[in-house]
Amino acid sequence: MTQRPWLAHYPSGVEHELVATPFRHMPDLLSKATTDYGDQIAFTQCMPNGMNGSLTYNQVDELSDAFAAYLREELTLEAGDRVAVQMPNCLAFPIVAFGIFKAGLVLVNTNPLYTASEMTHQFSDSGAKALVIIDMFADRLPEVVSATGIQTVVTVRIAEFFPPVVAGVIRLVQKYWNRSLPKIEVEHTSFQTALSRGRELMGRSSSYLDGVDLESIAALQYTGGTTGVSKGAMLTHGNLVSNTMQVLQMLGESIRPGKEIVLTALPLYHIFAFTVNLIGFYHMGARNILVPSPRPPSNLKRAFENYKITWTTGVNTLFNALLNERWFVEHPPKHLIGSAAGGMALHESVAERWREVTGTPIVEGYGLTETSPVLTFNPFGGEVKDGTIGIPVPSTDVRCVKDDGTDAGVGEPGEIVARGPQIMKGYWQRDDETANAMLDGWFRTGDIAEMDADGYFTIVDRKKDMVLVSGFNVFPNEVEERIASMPGVNEVGVVGIPDDKTGEAVRAYVVANDPRPTEAEIIAHCRESLAAYKVPKSVRFVDELPKSPIGKILRRELRAEAVTSETASIETQGRELS
Repeated sequence: MTQRPWLAHYPSGVEHELVATPFRHMPDLLSKATTDYGDQIAFTQCMPNGMNGSLTYNQVDELSDAFAAYLREELTLEAGDRVAVQMPNCLAFPIVAFGIFKAGLVLVNTNPLYTASEMTHQFSDSGAKALVIIDMFADRLPEVVSATGIQTVVTVRIAEFFPPVVAGVIRLVQKYWNRSLPKIEVEHTSFQTALSRGRELMGRSSSYLDGVDLESIAALQYTGGTTGVSKGAMLTHGNLVSNTMQVLQMLGESIRPGKEIVLTALPLYHIFAFTVNLIGFYHMGARNILVPSPRPPSNLKRAFENYKITWTTGVNTLFNALLNERWFVEHPPKHLIGSAAGGMALHESVAERWREVTGTPIVEGYGLTETSPVLTFNPFGGEVKDGTIGIPVPSTDVRCVKDDGTDAGVGEPGEIVARGPQIMKGYWQRDDETANAMLDGWFRTGDIAEMDADGYFTIVDRKKDMVLVSGFNVFPNEVEERIASMPGVNEVGVVGIPDDKTGEAVRAYVVANDPRPTEAEIIAHCRESLAAYKVPKSVRFVDELPKSPIGKILRRELRAEAVTSETASIETQGRELS
């Protein structure tokens, strides 16, 4: 039997196992929120200049009903068909996502910044028949539509549901000032036309959800493709409902029903914001402040100024960026209760400074696309251990496993494997990949961690990111944490580069502020607290680090840059010698 030392550290009132859910599927959960909070504002979209629009719970419910009718009656899509969604955070997003669920269809979340080839892969692999896309990125459609099974394109404007005058101003700026609206050269339907048609067709059928239950697929959530070709994780209605309730249990009474205002800066198409912000806070009657893009971080200024933000979610780079903004440090949010971090390791130095600046807790959780996503969380109202990813959420077992398949001991590193109701059904049309990801019923995460005696887990690093120096394992997270604690260091990414003597050597890429530390100072700082083989052999100063859409530093791109630069250096030396 799996040991669960973490159960002793659950806050009072947190059940060890999930109570049986009263919801048959996602639309049931959404309907409960409408009943409880109908006239309250559910979503407010805030632009960088403060222009905004809002929708109530009742409006979201009615509009998503209309969109469901459009999908099933006008487009004649059938239960289980896939609909791709390619939008930034905006008011149309929850309407579309909830409408897809209500129609008994499968949502395929897609990064709006994807290239035509990435779109083609994802739409072809998923077999999506319809696409809802923000019109700013419609220039890729001719190439994509002709190469996929997309039959219908619905285009969305960034200022949908804004007051008419405000929406008109934004449209004019996009069209004539920013020139960010390409000509749409494929047959398409505007979102408002689709909704209008859906309203006309509502009531023709009440059976869209016949046969849909907790085992039915609700979404295909594609992995980032960091380990190869991007794969679609099949997340069921049960996965999403369960994980929503697991997270809310761990937050306990710190979430006040109907009273919270949560800042959503992370993209809703990413599983972290999708489950926690879009579904979890919606279920609790929160007002969700949607920011289309958090870059630069000044885009968040008006949201913090204009709304009494009580909760934020983000990744380490987002919190760190805010802490480097003078306006944020000098006027931190007055109503903030707490913040939740995920997606990448939260540096202890960032967590400490966040608490100093805001006077509120920030806690780290952990999960993956395949786990809906949350597996572990530092519980609010319980013991929070900085530097750890917390303890498993209710009804979840987590172990650290060594290469030989045996359990790692307390404080000993091993690959995280997990099981629970939030684990995906499998990879879409990839039985072999599904089999490779499972170990006797446990999902293999590919992450290396250690568990302490209390059942708190600490991520050591990604298995694939580990650097091997003369046979010794070096985990980039540890080195990054040391460098990030230095004055003048804004961001840091650590990777391994080829080395003739040691196999691999550690290299740090640093984004620094003035006064900037020197390479020698950084190396000396690392030598004070790290074994010699972990100390960077070289440091490169850069203007910015490559990041994913949620702000996770992309070490694979740093490694590729390192190999390219080293190859170029060798070729230059060769030409000089000849």
